[in-house]
Amino acid sequence: MNKLDKPIKLLVVDDDKVDREMISRLLSKSSSKYSITEACSVDEGLALYDEGDFDVVLLDYRMPQRSGIEMILEMRTHLRNYGSAIVVLSSAEDEVLATKCIKAGAQDFIPKSEVSTSRIQNALTHAHTRFELEMKLKESYLTSKKIAERDSLTGLSNRYVFDEALNVAVANNGRSEFKLGLLLFDIDNFKHINDIHGHDVGDYVLIEIAKRVSNALRESELFSRIGGDEFAIMITNLSDIYHLNNIANRIISAIQKPLRTKHTLLNIEISVGIAIHPDNSTDSKELVKCCDIALYRAKTKRGNQICFFYPEMQEQLIRRYEIESVLQKAISNNGFTLVYQPIINVDSRELTGFEALLRLKDNDNLKCYPDEFIPIAEQTGMIIEIGEWVVKTALQQLSFWDKASDKPLTMSINLSAVQLESKNLIDTIRSCINEFDITACNIEFEITETALLSSGELIVDLLQSIRDMGCRIALDDFGTGYSSISHLVFPITSIKLDKSIIPLSIDDNNGHILLEAVIALANKLKLDIVAEGIEEEFQLDFIKRQGVHRAQGYLFAKPMCHSDMSKMLKH
Repeated sequence: MNKLDKPIKLLVVDDDKVDREMISRLLSKSSSKYSITEACSVDEGLALYDEGDFDVVLLDYRMPQRSGIEMILEMRTHLRNYGSAIVVLSSAEDEVLATKCIKAGAQDFIPKSEVSTSRIQNALTHAHTRFELEMKLKESYLTSKKIAERDSLTGLSNRYVFDEALNVAVANNGRSEFKLGLLLFDIDNFKHINDIHGHDVGDYVLIEIAKRVSNALRESELFSRIGGDEFAIMITNLSDIYHLNNIANRIISAIQKPLRTKHTLLNIEISVGIAIHPDNSTDSKELVKCCDIALYRAKTKRGNQICFFYPEMQEQLIRRYEIESVLQKAISNNGFTLVYQPIINVDSRELTGFEALLRLKDNDNLKCYPDEFIPIAEQTGMIIEIGEWVVKTALQQLSFWDKASDKPLTMSINLSAVQLESKNLIDTIRSCINEFDITACNIEFEITETALLSSGELIVDLLQSIRDMGCRIALDDFGTGYSSISHLVFPITSIKLDKSIIPLSIDDNNGHILLEAVIALANKLKLDIVAEGIEEEFQLDFIKRQGVHRAQGYLFAKPMCHSDMSKMLKH
């Protein structure tokens, strides 16, 4: 601390007014100039400190409510301003106490019995100098730490940081229900870029790729350069491994844009290997090896390829891609069709309506059934457009059959959870009713309990809007999964008993009792009941005795195309 004309800003914190006046008097005799601010408590001192800019804080150790050491800890850990030296005064000459204050962050400790003008001035000067040296040392340490942990070219975390983080993450993930994903990628033919264009261009490519990929990632993903042209990304708390594939595709998309150098445009391609903890390995080093193997497989295919370590995972991924591609083509090229399963009056065995079921048209290259392609359509959002087509096609067909029949017929249409979040659903239904001149009460929309669970409270308003139009709503697959009586209070008109709770034999007493109880509850709530999966006469007899009025199943007919159904209606 120099002796220039600029005064030294000092904050004195002491609950004893006499001691504060003594310090001011002693410093007035000093060769240095001081600008002194006083506080009589720790809280007041902290407030002044947080607002001001002090060179040194001189505080008493023993004060009421909160001690001086609490103020030190608060100053050094919580407040925005770390930039002041601290000197502690105490009436006790205690080396243990002095050491405790120094460890907490003070630069000096003075017993009050030793207070004099020269002692205080020297303590303040030395404390300030010591503090400046500490700050320089800390800054040097942080700089060295950054250099040691960062890749000097790209600024990303380096191999050391990545390995340490991966070790910790793998250890923590062992106690988690989630998965941990590891992606390794490198630049195809990077040596060729260096050889042809020079290492400066090669370095520029690495820097640009680091920037592009960083922009494509989220903050929760650790992105590192682990050597040469090889990069690694670690993703924790994964519930779905396909998220890794999405990340890999985002990276490829970010890199695919041609990279302009001073003299040319470069088209960069990468290869990506993916491994998963704990599926592929429970050891961090082994996990990296698995990822290296996957990366090697990707490189053998050339050009923006993604490979999972397990061949089975790779097969699943390829299968998923194929189905997505088929669905996209089907949307564009009228590649879907509907089949219709008759719904029968249990008492008369006469046709009362149909359930529309979605199918892909024959595809020689890919056999794909609804239980496989519908979840993918939902995950990709394609179900919105597909579902709109289903509603329009089924209701147009209902209009045609209804006009050809001498009695009203119904059409049941399945709605997915994703469709229930579509803003256009209500408009589509209303438009079809008007365009095809359909009686709304002959339309029944089927929703699953899973849809109720996943769609939240807003679904109640949407279902009520459908009911207000006059349409019926059935709770599908009742008796499976999360079946809950509470779901029966939704604005539904009927339940569809899942085939899994239909007894398979006459002797299945427990099955009969369970089904009887479910039917009794639905009848008590005045809900219409449709029994699915009726294949045997004894099943039909049983539901008939229990008061079920509608049923469907192979006992009556399998789902059939519209032309076959039209023939059935004529007979």
